[in-house]
Amino acid sequence: MSRKKVVVSLGHDALGYTTMAQWDAVKVTAKALADLVEEDYQLTITHSNGPQVSMIHKAMTELRRVYINYTPAPMCVCNAMSQGYVGYDIQNSLRAELLSRGISKPVSTILTQVTVDPYDEAFYEPTKKIGRYMSKEDAEIEKQKGNYVTEEQDKGFLRVIAAPKPIDIVEIDAIKTLADADQVVIACGGGGIPVIEQKHALKGASAVIEKDVIAGKLASDLKVDQLIILTNVDYVYKDFGKENQTPLTSLSLAEAEALAAEGQFESGTMLPKIEAAISYLKAVPSGTVLITSMNLVKDAVGGHAGTVISV
Repeated sequence: MSRKKVVVSLGHDALGYTTMAQWDAVKVTAKALADLVEEDYQLTITHSNGPQVSMIHKAMTELRRVYINYTPAPMCVCNAMSQGYVGYDIQNSLRAELLSRGISKPVSTILTQVTVDPYDEAFYEPTKKIGRYMSKEDAEIEKQKGNYVTEEQDKGFLRVIAAPKPIDIVEIDAIKTLADADQVVIACGGGGIPVIEQKHALKGASAVIEKDVIAGKLASDLKVDQLIILTNVDYVYKDFGKENQTPLTSLSLAEAEALAAEGQFESGTMLPKIEAAISYLKAVPSGTVLITSMNLVKDAVGGHAGTVISV
């Protein structure tokens, strides 16, 4: 019997919000991922990088302020840096956890680029806040460079960048080759590095790609059996945050679409996960989506927790 192929999407809680917190968090995450490997799942892992890429962007910006001859790192380079160091921590922790259980299995991180459309509407109305709070004077300098900024009351100004839709995962053949060889693959970290095709070259874009969106696309492109989205809640809820909130243990594709249309899911949290589930299931109707927390993932894959969405 062939192994069940899955894409696992890790949220912020799986990684922590600082370098040291990440060091501790990935050890816990590695145990949950190793549980899946022991259950005979073949894993391709993607992850968030919001706090990490923001930290790197702040550090590189401050370096430029202190050492005037340094060139500020563009967003695409910050994204690549975050992919590298987050992947490094996940793969080493997971490898160690697997070996402690007597499982010898390669774990690899692929630095992944994702093409985007330079005319995507997101470039004209950027919304993703990054970096440090700036003074009005610094904000004006950013505007003169052609960058977008927004003001937060009593805090200062923040740079905002676009979150365009992904077109193609550049390294998908390499990811598929390793996955088909039954290796654990970490790819598309932080949504992947957004790039624009210019003839035969790939040019980094000043943007980020939503990690839930790329998780759905990665699962679709690999045609996996299941997309597992790990987040900070145990279930998808109807009327979330209200006194009558209801955990949903199962949803059909049509029900998920209807609830999303009703505005049941918050745009910055659950809605992108539901949209990723919908896009994946439309591409792979035989698949299923599991949304749950890290703590319950072992119970959830056994059918005792979490929300399952299917056609």
